[in-house]
Amino acid sequence: MTDTALPDDLLALLRRVDTPTVCNAIEVAQGRRGFNRFTRGTMQHSKPGDPAIVGFARTARISGLAPPTEAPEVIRARRMDYFRAMAGGEGPTAAVVEDVDYPNCIAGWWGEVHVAVHKGLGLKGAVTNGVLRDLDVIDEGFPVLAGSIGPSHGFVHVVEIGSEVSIMGMRVAQGELIHADRHGALVIPDAVIPDLKQAIETVMASENIVLGPAREPGFDIDRLEEVWAQFEAART
Repeated sequence: MTDTALPDDLLALLRRVDTPTVCNAIEVAQGRRGFNRFTRGTMQHSKPGDPAIVGFARTARISGLAPPTEAPEVIRARRMDYFRAMAGGEGPTAAVVEDVDYPNCIAGWWGEVHVAVHKGLGLKGAVTNGVLRDLDVIDEGFPVLAGSIGPSHGFVHVVEIGSEVSIMGMRVAQGELIHADRHGALVIPDAVIPDLKQAIETVMASENIVLGPAREPGFDIDRLEEVWAQFEAART
């Protein structure tokens, strides 16, 4: 199912729920704990509270700590090839761009210009281990989840297009489905996609076994013991 259209009802649901819920739901769909295709560490979000980034990955690798060693015309041509690649693929799509200088990234690839360009090309957001900048002026409606925030563009240039990338411990291949918000990002395995909507609904229903009573007047330890047993029986 990689790089193919999602059912409309699943896509709408994925955009509404947060990434921890999807992480839990993947385990429900798999029938076991231990799913681990997600980012590690605290990341920076351009617009906390925006709907989640949901899209099939358009991947690339960049660098900016040192000047490129290739001829300028090669670098310019590769950047245009990058934009062509980003504009491709079945939607929804999202840019997943590794800065190979991590953890010493300085190049703010994701700023006012590139956010506007990628949004204009139809992508739904971006995930990177690199640098985000221009926070006050970047366009609405294109969330960026980044490894850091900084002021410079350095010597930024495209190194590879369409290769597997590594973002904060999460490996992503071209065309894999990602979900990301202020908590981090994850890769949704192809095998769970047919069962994912029901799994998300199961996660929310099981959590409500505790959340409902906990938010009611008169909640106490006796009520907790009662509902927690039901919760334990319902969850993965």
